[in-house]
Amino acid sequence: MSAHSTAGVALVSGANRGIGREVGRQLAERGYAVLLGARDEAKGRAAAEDISRQTGADVRALALDVASPQSIAAAAAQVSADPGRLDVLVNNAGVGSDFGVSGAAPDFEAMGRALETNFYGAYRLTVALLDLLRASEHPRIVNVSSGMGGVAEMGGWSPGYRVSKAAMNAMTRILSTELHEQGFLVNSACPGFVNTDMGGPMGATKSVEDGAAGVVWLATLPDDGPTGGFFRDGRPVTF
Repeated sequence: MSAHSTAGVALVSGANRGIGREVGRQLAERGYAVLLGARDEAKGRAAAEDISRQTGADVRALALDVASPQSIAAAAAQVSADPGRLDVLVNNAGVGSDFGVSGAAPDFEAMGRALETNFYGAYRLTVALLDLLRASEHPRIVNVSSGMGGVAEMGGWSPGYRVSKAAMNAMTRILSTELHEQGFLVNSACPGFVNTDMGGPMGATKSVEDGAAGVVWLATLPDDGPTGGFFRDGRPVTF
């Protein structure tokens, strides 16, 4: 992978399908070299080859299971070795392990799975890649969250998913504050109710392309862009 892509190098977790794959495709169209993180490396390679054919960009798969600290460490070491550069990190990998479960009768095992992937996984991956991002002239971190994790929009049911995304939003605020003087822009994105493998069965109708566009907007912000915010379709959402 070329470390001298015109726009930079981006890593998207959970990117072999759905929103993550489309975020990778849109970033490739904008001239980024893209690493598609995927638990199933074969599926990641197939997605990378397809996007590369479509866009002509340098797109590669990266074996990455964000629920595994060992996998995160191995992936970070691989990125450090080749391409040795990172400008954009999109924490997209996520699970909905307790959709429809009552908060008054929680499944704590399912809540733990949501937190391990959606919060701890994203946080560990970010920390593992911070030194590479610090070397970028325009470091960007986008945490793909959900309105279900916004306290202002918080309702009942699905407590593990909601709490894990609320924790991700807290991580956004913490890191945006600490890293701002180093040039980082760190934001949360709510893609909306998108027709993916997760949202489709629940009646989502928003296109994957539209859902990904708001994530890509945050990933490609100019240096005077916002940080520490929560956005849906380019508009602020109350945390």
